[in-house]
Amino acid sequence: MRPPSAPPTPSWPPAALLRCSRPGSPAAAPAGRAPWRRYRLSASMKGLLVALLGGGVPAGFVAPFTRMAHDASAIPSLEILLVRCLFHLAFAGRLRCGRAPLLGPGPARRRLFLHAAANVLSVACAYSSFVAVPSANAATVRKGASTLGSALLALCLESRPLSGYDWFGLLGSTLGLLIMVVPDLLSLDPSTRLADAFGYALACLGGVALALGLVIFRALDFPAKLPTAAFAFGALGAPVCAPAMFLLQEPVLPGEPLSWSCTVAIGMLALVSFLCASHAVTLAPPALVCAVLHSEVVVTLAVQYYVLREAVTPFDVMGAGVILGSISIIAAQNLSCHPRDQEQEQEEEEG
Repeated sequence: MRPPSAPPTPSWPPAALLRCSRPGSPAAAPAGRAPWRRYRLSASMKGLLVALLGGGVPAGFVAPFTRMAHDASAIPSLEILLVRCLFHLAFAGRLRCGRAPLLGPGPARRRLFLHAAANVLSVACAYSSFVAVPSANAATVRKGASTLGSALLALCLESRPLSGYDWFGLLGSTLGLLIMVVPDLLSLDPSTRLADAFGYALACLGGVALALGLVIFRALDFPAKLPTAAFAFGALGAPVCAPAMFLLQEPVLPGEPLSWSCTVAIGMLALVSFLCASHAVTLAPPALVCAVLHSEVVVTLAVQYYVLREAVTPFDVMGAGVILGSISIIAAQNLSCHPRDQEQEQEEEEG
């Protein structure tokens, strides 16, 4: 009788792991490279991250700071916009150092002018609405209008359709905005109903103009288009806002440090948001960028409650939660990591 044979010793590494580690396998990676360096984010996800961190979060402080500057020294909205335009004019030095034309190449100047006009109109309407109605509500209506406008333009102009998850995220973010703003619209004070309605109309017009500006910027195609677009904003906005400020509003020279601090902070934060949002639409669809920019509403709501001590209703909290959930859905849909080696091979094959 033969003694029982010993159980086979498992080999290491397993055969499945060896198959995955072959040079031709997608999971293979060069030796000596850290795991987190094997992959990189897709272009669409990079654009959404830029829109979220650089576009939405800084812009969330603009509306409360505008309200604080107006309450402290009664600074008109066009004066704040004029100060912001001065920050944009500083890009003339950047363009001169790169020996680029200040207003871009000749064939693209008409489209660049339309982009600057749309952004100036959007910002002017937004700053005026921040003073007329609560800042969080104005930002909510503006972002909702920009998202709907971008979605409609995407249906008409985009060659690559959005996925079902993207549309679900868009509808969810729009639903969150409606949850926040509809109860406030239904409970307007009859004595100020006309002024409030005008403020909300300005916010809606500003959102539509913002969506149009992002789509136009996505269509621009020439070197250094980002600093050129920033300079064009200031070059068009400054000569328009200066006379309009004296004709339509009463200019004020701030005498308090708080007013100057808020005005300078508005110009710098808005410039950062402008640059990041414009760069984001070159990587991701404008409709998704506008949906991610809804994070501005959540930041504005937090600043409104903790800094301005303005009331926040349960509907505001519920709508903010829906917006954050929708942004998470859009981010999860576009969160794809591509191996660097595969992308290099694809670029070589396309080349």
